Amino acid sequence: MKTDAVFTRPNRAEATSRQIALRSRGHSHGGLTRLVSPGDVGERIKPFVFLDYFDADPATAPKFGFHPHSGIATLTVILAGQAFYKETTGREGVIETGGVEWMRAGSGVWHTGGMFGTERIKGFQLWVAMPPELELAEPQSQYLGASDFHFAGPARVIAGEYDGVKSIVASPQGITYLDVRLKAGERWTFRPTKGHDVAWIALHQGIVRTPEQISTGEVAVFEEGDQAIAFEALSDAGFILGSAVKHPYDLVTGHYSVHTNAESLRTGESNIADIGRRLHNQGVLGRARR
Repeated sequence: MKTDAVFTRPNRAEATSRQIALRSRGHSHGGLTRLVSPGDVGERIKPFVFLDYFDADPATAPKFGFHPHSGIATLTVILAGQAFYKETTGREGVIETGGVEWMRAGSGVWHTGGMFGTERIKGFQLWVAMPPELELAEPQSQYLGASDFHFAGPARVIAGEYDGVKSIVASPQGITYLDVRLKAGERWTFRPTKGHDVAWIALHQGIVRTPEQISTGEVAVFEEGDQAIAFEALSDAGFILGSAVKHPYDLVTGHYSVHTNAESLRTGESNIADIGRRLHNQGVLGRARR
């Protein structure tokens, strides 16, 4: 798959122990930017396999109809504005600014969602590949408010654990996901959990130096290893950071699914097709298919 990602050559004179291996601005369409896909950056940073950044006015933003997933979990962070959601599990509601959605599709689920209210909405949606024991498990979802999360220094711990602060998001072991805010001139060092050999950031505000500069709209992937990564904010800055033990399985993809093998993909897609037929019969998706 074609990608605009740029591979960078480390400068041996720089003091940071972890260099940037790849950087990209993804592909934008309207208010949505696809920063990571399984066929490009996602293969390097799995279990993180898709990453979208959205920045849109609710009045003109597209509406997302019901669509299915299996095998993966979606992790959505609302940085500003509001979003609505509805699932075939019966869950529905509104996520406020600072809120988070964790939806493990597992054996299959359909959902819909989109921008809500009048305030401009900004945020990230991440797809996380599941290990074999969870890729066909029962669907599970959590919809959490800003007050459900705690900080470790400038980092809000969205998933996993960092510096003694543990998230209540039911993500698998081996994943850390942080929402980081730095003031101009502030320095912060990320020290990953031992064994976390994947690390990346996506910047939604400002400029940081690592020591290479990363600016708003970029995703930067660091070379593999579990060494620390030092950041300095050259302006007020905000970014998300993902760190994990690298997913040791293949990424076997369908239209809406990611699994570890072809048999699991067939099972997941069969399940979501069955749910789709029920939705058609109920009139949710229009006239039923034969």
